[in-house]
Amino acid sequence: MSFDNPGIAQARLAPERSGRRPLQDVALRRVWALVLAVTASMLWLAPAQADQAGPAAGAQPPSSLRGLDTEVQSLKQEVVDLNRDLFMLEEELLFPANTQVAVFVSMDVGTFFGLDSVKVLLDGREVANYLYTQREAEALLRGGVQRVWLGNLQAGAHEMTAFFTGKGPHGRDYSRGATMRIEKGPGAKYIELKISDRAAQLQPEFVVKEWE
Repeated sequence: MSFDNPGIAQARLAPERSGRRPLQDVALRRVWALVLAVTASMLWLAPAQADQAGPAAGAQPPSSLRGLDTEVQSLKQEVVDLNRDLFMLEEELLFPANTQVAVFVSMDVGTFFGLDSVKVLLDGREVANYLYTQREAEALLRGGVQRVWLGNLQAGAHEMTAFFTGKGPHGRDYSRGATMRIEKGPGAKYIELKISDRAAQLQPEFVVKEWE
């Protein structure tokens, strides 16, 4: 189960995005302008059609009214589909596969640790800082995987550090960090921040690892 977008309800601190380029901004503004124009046309058309049908509604058979409602619902669905396609296009423009890096958070069991927040540093620079609600943390425990950051990274060696804050054993405040050196090459790279239980030591374990 994945909930990266719209994700775990809504972030108190939204995942950071980086690497936007001027030409990409121009392309996105043009696409957004087109979407807004189409959306406005659809929203204007539906009430206009309803007004035209209103005065003679008493003389129209029920099938005509059902047909009008179906058309309005169809227009709404087209707007939803268009927004979804736009979101996918935006990610392709802003985060090309050759430079893309995505960081995900997952939890396993959670007996010895209750998650409050995650902070991610890349080469010493903070790129994400996410504060979880109880509902969001429970979603992770049920098998959810959250994308906490998506950005661009140049080829070469980099260091990623994740800090986890929450409640540890016996309900005490608990904060730990995990660091990993990553090698960015061609193609997208996916990093998982995994929180699990180390039953033998009765302690939580925090791991930063690459998805193969």
